[in-house]
Amino acid sequence: MPTIHFDGPELTIDQKRSLIHGMSQAASMATGLPMASFSVVLCEHDFNNFGIGGEVLVESPYWDKVKEVKDN
Repeated sequence: MPTIHFDGPELTIDQKRSLIHGMSQAASMATGLPMASFSVVLCEHDFNNFGIGGEVLVESPYWDKVKEVKDN
């Protein structure tokens, strides 16, 4: 059974539902395998656990951009 992994920020249940469906659908279309053959694993992390450019994300210059996208 093919497995799709997603490492990212914490998501709402609606976001999880949409992501799992969308990833399964895209993988099915790309491979010709049925959606039911894919499993999706979501690994959620608090933004304090991300780093970019050698810095903790929430303390980096990139945080304002991430917050802007995250809050919309």
